[in-house]
Amino acid sequence: MTRAAAGENCYDVVIVGAGVSGCAIARELSRYHMSACVLEAEEDVCCGTSKANSAIVHAGFDAATGTLMARLNVEGSNLMGTLCEELSVDYERIGSLVVCTDEAERDGLEALLARGRANGVTDLRIVERDELRALEPNVSEAAVAALWAPTGAIVNPFQLTLALAETAAVNGVEFRFLSPVSGVTRVPDGLWELATAAGPVHARVVVNAAGVHADELHNLVCAPDDRLEVAPRRGQYHVLDVTAGAHVRHTVFALPTRLGKGVLVTPTTGGNLLVGPTAEDIDDKLGVDTTADGLAEVVHKAALTVRGVPFSERIRTFAGLRAHQPGHDFVIGEVPGAPGFVDCAAIESPGLSVAPAIGRMVAGIVCELLGGPAEKDGLLPRPGPVPDVARLGPEEWSALVAQRPAYGRVVCRCRTVTEGQVEDAIRRPLGARSLDGVKRRVEAGMGRCQGGFCSPRVAQILARELGVDLRTVTLAGPGSELAAGRVKDAWAAAAGEVAR
Repeated sequence: MTRAAAGENCYDVVIVGAGVSGCAIARELSRYHMSACVLEAEEDVCCGTSKANSAIVHAGFDAATGTLMARLNVEGSNLMGTLCEELSVDYERIGSLVVCTDEAERDGLEALLARGRANGVTDLRIVERDELRALEPNVSEAAVAALWAPTGAIVNPFQLTLALAETAAVNGVEFRFLSPVSGVTRVPDGLWELATAAGPVHARVVVNAAGVHADELHNLVCAPDDRLEVAPRRGQYHVLDVTAGAHVRHTVFALPTRLGKGVLVTPTTGGNLLVGPTAEDIDDKLGVDTTADGLAEVVHKAALTVRGVPFSERIRTFAGLRAHQPGHDFVIGEVPGAPGFVDCAAIESPGLSVAPAIGRMVAGIVCELLGGPAEKDGLLPRPGPVPDVARLGPEEWSALVAQRPAYGRVVCRCRTVTEGQVEDAIRRPLGARSLDGVKRRVEAGMGRCQGGFCSPRVAQILARELGVDLRTVTLAGPGSELAAGRVKDAWAAAAGEVAR
């Protein structure tokens, strides 16, 4: 089907959701001759679960053997390193440790080892106390042994989601932001009609990658006895400054016991230390607030596996939501009785890890439903990453400034981000349209002061580059405008009242 024949708002495939799963699927589908569109409710990609998670690549030993989650976890973990190298995404295979602090719980460690091997995870083994302390000097004094998984890794989730989306965009996939889907109905000619604020959008195939809202779309098209339940599971985290980033060398998990699953302590690719999350089932699908009790729980549980975590270096706390369903497995495939409607739902942890595998799997389902579209000669590469001046040597930085003087004007002191980087973050395919959009692309505002210094300047650059009034610049889309008005106007109005 061509767009011209079917109308401007008709596509071969529409993907609902521009998180890491939706963007991975979009990138894989952009390999084929088809019309494709991504509808996203928020103002940018990577605005939901994909921006608020543990930023790790699970090795694959945790999921129950035989589940789709287990199979895709190992496959995704194996694909991730090569994908990140191809897309210039920060990725480090640092390995992970699951720490046992009680000899009475050692059977649990052995069971986890057996499960991991059954799932196909390579090089797993149990390390005893002395080797564990050599690997991780700040491990708890109570630690007796740990499961060592050298294939565990960390990744930059913002870069990954953006790189997948940019690649899809330069290869012909259309992205529509601020486009929540409020209804799905079957219409003549075998098409699906999706209701959006900008009018109906039609598609031969719909991919439901709507995160914590995926059940709402599924339940619009399924049989009464096939309803899906997705509960938002909140996870709260502490982010520590780069001064604390070397406190652990690997991702450190607690061994799940009768007292719960515990929290993890891990370095990030940006040099910070990340500690969390909690696991709280809540009713609010927008409930990303943090609580005193939840953050205190993280502090308490972290101390069970890692000693001396320097929480005095905390620079931020945040919460994210995972799309949990009671069966604790991914829901991927065509919905029975709804031909051409494909679920990619209940993608909770290890959802980030499985993104490359999900992209391949769902793209395969879509291509089969579309009758085998022809494959293109190859993917056009996304534009090269924005230069990170914090990682350049003096000569390289000087050469860059000679070409673009804006790269010599530092905007964010904490992360050493320049005006040129902010400009390029806005000018890229699917460029930033908010302060948070800039932050995800070039890290302005991610440092110790959390945007206290750079936010006004970033807002000015956004207004200039987008050709808009400064009063319309937002933190994260409509409703989060940074300015209510001009101070001079307020003073003038006040002076006029006094004069009267």
